[in-house]
Amino acid sequence: MSRTVVVRYETRPEAADDNQRLIEAVFDQLAADDPGGLRYAVFRLADGVTFVHVAMVEGETDLLPRLSAFAEFQRGHRDRVIGPPVSAEASLLGAYRFLTP
Repeated sequence: MSRTVVVRYETRPEAADDNQRLIEAVFDQLAADDPGGLRYAVFRLADGVTFVHVAMVEGETDLLPRLSAFAEFQRGHRDRVIGPPVSAEASLLGAYRFLTP
């Protein structure tokens, strides 16, 4: 079983760079730990304050919450954002050279 989740949110302008730094730490830990079963991408939109996370999880377990770097990213997230994140499950209809190793 696999599922895809897309999360979109806007940060306060003064918090956007810190948010990016925390996201980069998550990717550093993913590269070091290589937990498998996860495809993950984060985009910072051209406005500089909107972020879009796309997580494709294989199996029943969501691996991101197990990462210490992700816990650090989530700590204080409410203080960095304007309004709540919008999260939705999504279905992949097709991809071309996207999220490939």
